[in-house]
Amino acid sequence: MSLPESMSRIVVAGTKAHMDEAIEVLYGAEAVHLIDHTVDADEGFSIGSPREFSSKASERLLKVRSMEKELGINKHTKTPSLPVEKVKSRILSNSVESVEDEVMRVLDRRNDLNQRIAALNTKKNNLEILQMLPLDLQLYGGYESIAVIVGTVAEDPSEALIKAMDVEFFVATMKKGPTAVAVFMRNRDRDKTVSTLSAFGFSEIQVPAGSTGSPAEALKATETEIANAEAGLAKVEEELAAIKERHQAFLRASDEDLSITVEKGEVPLRIATSEYSFVIDAWVPTKMVEQVKEKLEKDSEGRMYVEFQETRGRKDAETEAVEKRFKTAPTRMNNGRYSTGYEYATKLVDVPKYQEIDPTILIAIFLPMFFGFMVGDVGYAIPFIILGAYGLKVAKGRDWRIIARVLFFGGIWSFLFGLLFYGECLGMHFTGTYSPTGITWEHIFGMEEGALGAFSAVLPDFIHSEGGHIVSHVGVGKLVEIPLLLKLSVYIGVVHLMIGYICSFINLNMRHGFKHAFMEQGGWILAFVGLVMFCYALANALIGGNMGDLTTVYMVPFAVGIVLLAAGCGINIKSHGGMSIMELPGIVGNILSYTRLAAIGMSKAGMALAFNYIAFIMIYDSMGGVLGLILGFAVFLIGHLMIFFLAILSAGLHSLRLQYVELMAKFFVGGGKEYAPLKVTRKKTHYEPLNTENKTKAEV
Repeated sequence: MSLPESMSRIVVAGTKAHMDEAIEVLYGAEAVHLIDHTVDADEGFSIGSPREFSSKASERLLKVRSMEKELGINKHTKTPSLPVEKVKSRILSNSVESVEDEVMRVLDRRNDLNQRIAALNTKKNNLEILQMLPLDLQLYGGYESIAVIVGTVAEDPSEALIKAMDVEFFVATMKKGPTAVAVFMRNRDRDKTVSTLSAFGFSEIQVPAGSTGSPAEALKATETEIANAEAGLAKVEEELAAIKERHQAFLRASDEDLSITVEKGEVPLRIATSEYSFVIDAWVPTKMVEQVKEKLEKDSEGRMYVEFQETRGRKDAETEAVEKRFKTAPTRMNNGRYSTGYEYATKLVDVPKYQEIDPTILIAIFLPMFFGFMVGDVGYAIPFIILGAYGLKVAKGRDWRIIARVLFFGGIWSFLFGLLFYGECLGMHFTGTYSPTGITWEHIFGMEEGALGAFSAVLPDFIHSEGGHIVSHVGVGKLVEIPLLLKLSVYIGVVHLMIGYICSFINLNMRHGFKHAFMEQGGWILAFVGLVMFCYALANALIGGNMGDLTTVYMVPFAVGIVLLAAGCGINIKSHGGMSIMELPGIVGNILSYTRLAAIGMSKAGMALAFNYIAFIMIYDSMGGVLGLILGFAVFLIGHLMIFFLAILSAGLHSLRLQYVELMAKFFVGGGKEYAPLKVTRKKTHYEPLNTENKTKAEV
């Protein structure tokens, strides 16, 4: 358990003439989290204006991103890093505009060709319909008193046209596809004719203007035009691909550099300025205050005044009279090298508040441990470790990295539980006596019984009688020692939940003091401990079948449990009201939810037993021979692959659920503002090393 890093507030002031320089210095410190200035915060000060270069940089950035979108360039496009000085020089020499002109010329040609191809395809579709009718194209036009309508209908309109009016028409009905119709009528009858045809699902088409000859000839010529246009489009796409290859490194580098420039240019919108000066309020990690102050004053050569204001405490009372924007410090999560990798899992819920315990270390401990307890098999553990290690090496996204991390460390825990607790590999114990319900690795390899008995030095040796067979194995049998596994799951749940209650108490004590914490959470802790002790004594007496044990062996935990439960309920009723007692059954439900740790392990073991039994029956008993060997091995492999992937889902998700729903729900509030210092991160650009011939000062 850890708290976010302690934060202190500083004030940086200087003359407005040196504000641009000050912003660069602040970025160079890489530790200054700006506190946004508000309009009515300080009399005589207002929000600043963007720096002069910001507008032009923003304009260029929009052009760059527009080109990247058109060319199919994104953050996943692999490009080399370019020197910052060269990128800036090209940007200032209007290279962005030059590349834009080159790209736009080709894009305009592509758009023209796409429009032409679309128009030609429409013409082609119309000609395919006209081809069904026995008329040359010139016959559809050129009349003064006669109108012509051509199109398709869903049903044959011949009878309706004959009855309704004096017209000449042609209908071509195909077995598949639309029915074509061409109607010749007086100009005055056109609307009436369209109305009649509409009842038959009429859709009008346009006869290509100026066309002569048969539709078939025109169709052939149109298809040639389409082919030529598509060939031209292919050449344009090749040109665009060449442009992309030629300029993508510069565009990605420009995107990065211009983004940095725009961000810096808009910093004045977050700080207080007057006609002649500026004032910046900021948070800095307490341990870095002196270092940051010294660096800012040194790098600005004394042109900035830096003053320490306060170290933000954790108590709410300390911030009651403080201006709103100064009340809550940002959260800088303070975890070690191992647990840092699990911070993303915490942030999936929310960023911890500055005034509360960061649950990351608890997730880092219990998430892979629970995973390993549920899987608990050497045979699955090794692939988990390999897959997780590979994922940590190649995965870039935070989602995939947290999955890889759980697989790797969960695999390690699974290996340890499988080797030192369950004594199991691929659903089979290493050593023991073979029975009709299972098989050991000693049996598979034809080893002498007890050859692997070295495990007995660290593992319990269980002996059972099953159907007249004496069955012994080293390690906890998931399908045999069910009461033991259920008990362990409950004990784990009690410890896990108790940590959550304690964390809640610490949070409240830190923010409001001991009295408030005791009244708010102390009652729940007492009630929880009392309920656990009461249920422990009662359950053991009931399971043992001797209620008299309550007055002997379990008398102390029974009595103490009742006292603590009563005291906790009394405090809760006083603090939260009488209805709070209704939440007690929920505590029992919370504890029992941990029995799924055992249940998932047992389900995996049951599936493994079934697949192993079927596979070995095929290999040794029912079939034999090559076919039995092949089929048996296939069942064995497919079965365990299925279990492997189901284990990832079931064990992984349930482990995560227990952290989020059971543990963190007890104390984690979230809603913190993540610490975001002014800093520059470059991936597509870099500064070249300084040398004696050409010394330049890098931008910070």
